[in-house]
Amino acid sequence: MRAGASPTVRERCAMKADDEQGIYREFTEAVNMKPGELSTWLETDESKQVGWHKGGRSGGGESVGHESGRRIIELLRRKRGELSAADYSHMRKVVGYVHRHLAQRPSGDVRDTKWRWSLMNWGHDPLKS
Repeated sequence: MRAGASPTVRERCAMKADDEQGIYREFTEAVNMKPGELSTWLETDESKQVGWHKGGRSGGGESVGHESGRRIIELLRRKRGELSAADYSHMRKVVGYVHRHLAQRPSGDVRDTKWRWSLMNWGHDPLKS
C-alpha cells in the first residue's frame, strides 16, 4: 500500500482474503469436534441444559450456544469457497467464545460440568485438547 493513501481495490481484496484465511484457520483450531460428533452431542439432554436463552431461561427455546452448534455443523460441511461474509463473522464469534470460555476453566475434573457442556455446544471439547 502506498504511504498515506487509501488501499486500492486489489489491496482491499488481498487484505480480505488474508483475514478470511486467518479466521478459517483459527476456527478450525478452536472447533475440535467433527460434524457428526457435534450433531450427536447436540441431541443430548446435557447439551440442552446449558447456555443462555434469548428469552431468558423461563422463555424456553434454544440456547444461543446450541443454535451456534447447529450453525457450526453447517460451516464444517460447507466447502471453503462457499463461505459467506456472515459465515466468517460467525466463525470469528465462535473463536472468541471458545477462547474466553477456556480462560474460565474451573479447577478439578471438568468431565461432567456445565462449563464443558457449554463449550461442546460451540464445537470444542476441552477433554480433547
